[in-house]
Amino acid sequence: MATAELKAIEYPSSDGQPMAETSIHVRTMMLLHQALEDFFRAREDVFIGTNLFWYYAPNNSDLKVAPDVMVILGVRNHDRDTYVQSEEQGIIPSIVFEITSKGTFRHDEYDKYVLYEDLGVVEYYLFDPQDVTDGSPLKGYRLNGTAYRRMRLENDTLASQFGFRLRQEDTMLRLIDSATNLPILTRREAAQFALAEVANEKSRADQLQAEVERLRAMLQQHGPTNGNGS
Repeated sequence: MATAELKAIEYPSSDGQPMAETSIHVRTMMLLHQALEDFFRAREDVFIGTNLFWYYAPNNSDLKVAPDVMVILGVRNHDRDTYVQSEEQGIIPSIVFEITSKGTFRHDEYDKYVLYEDLGVVEYYLFDPQDVTDGSPLKGYRLNGTAYRRMRLENDTLASQFGFRLRQEDTMLRLIDSATNLPILTRREAAQFALAEVANEKSRADQLQAEVERLRAMLQQHGPTNGNGS
């Protein structure tokens, strides 16, 4: 008796909904994505997903969630339309960020909190860039056993166990490298810094050239001297 061929399960990459509530939220998400990419750039086993469906149950396309930004350690860093956990050796995202708003904060604070806790996401961060919800705009939770514990803000920053700290800067989440204590620059900041360095180098070169010309002029004015200084 022939075995019936199983129908392949489809995992859609879009639900037709907008990426975020406002352009501010989109920009916050994209800057965070870029900062995380730059922080983890030396590692080939880290994937950063933004507004990407995460299918967390085997052979079930109904059970999914789309974190605003998630960091998955232990998987190959290549482009994906979706993150199907059962096809990635069952690896769970280590870090999840939700850029929350007045329309989403209850879902983020309660439903997603419980879901991420149950699934085993190690660190869960909520950031309200417009500060329209109650409490701190930046909150962090870390898994302790099977339950989340609130992370304490120290000097307005949250320290991740994955090597960076987080600080609110207006509507942006700033990543700071814990090892160097240096901020991860945005692409625009990095470009401005590079231009400033070029300008400084040119200024130093111009000053050096001016000093060379000054010394040459002095030599020409006084002429050559003999060995006894006369």
